[in-house]
Amino acid sequence: MSRSSPAEIVREYGPFPGVHAVHGVTYDGQHVWFAVGDRVIALDPASGRTLRAIEIAGAQAGTAFDGQHLFQLTGDRIQKVDPKTGRVLATIPAPGGGGDSGLAWAEGTLWVGQYRDRKIYQIDPQTGAILHTIESNRFVTGITWVDGDLWHGTWEGSQSDVRRVNPRTGEVLETLVMPPGMSVSGLESDGTDHFFCGGGTSGRIRAIRRPRRRSVLNGGADAGTRTAGTSIPGQTA
Repeated sequence: MSRSSPAEIVREYGPFPGVHAVHGVTYDGQHVWFAVGDRVIALDPASGRTLRAIEIAGAQAGTAFDGQHLFQLTGDRIQKVDPKTGRVLATIPAPGGGGDSGLAWAEGTLWVGQYRDRKIYQIDPQTGAILHTIESNRFVTGITWVDGDLWHGTWEGSQSDVRRVNPRTGEVLETLVMPPGMSVSGLESDGTDHFFCGGGTSGRIRAIRRPRRRSVLNGGADAGTRTAGTSIPGQTA
């Protein structure tokens, strides 16, 4: 049975100079990368400072990291980018043809949120071929995987939430409800106990706490195998 609880916000970043909206969000293990329309910016989550930026025209949707490269939704395509040089290495078509939103990397494939038709696609990162599709009843924004679980953000009107869903059926298993007026655009896990959430037109990024649970996708093993109480650097109590 699905359960719902208020999202616990542990830290806010921003607003940032010259940034009017935050779109896609990803995390490379050290830096939070976020798309702001004409570039993708690297943020140090410990200090809250922005460190560098890569110019990518049309960076108005999801961002992902595969351990080596950034992937950025730009219009009706997905660009594979070298984060060291900013060079575009490859381009594939986006499954929503311009109605795409969130983006995540998991187990060798890309997962793409689609706000227009309220769907999530799993696609081949080499060709863009659709491998699997699930449906949502809300506009899908950011997407992330952590400990075998698929989570995605929603944003409709003045209400947003972050949802854990069954990756085979799209069934909602758990919902973290954001306060009214706090939107979720991009979404990414830090790999442990928190999510980084793009704050849309607020120009902010928020870190929220991920609930501890037993994963249904890894044979029931404890999803909290990492050190309990891991914190976002500089988070509020």
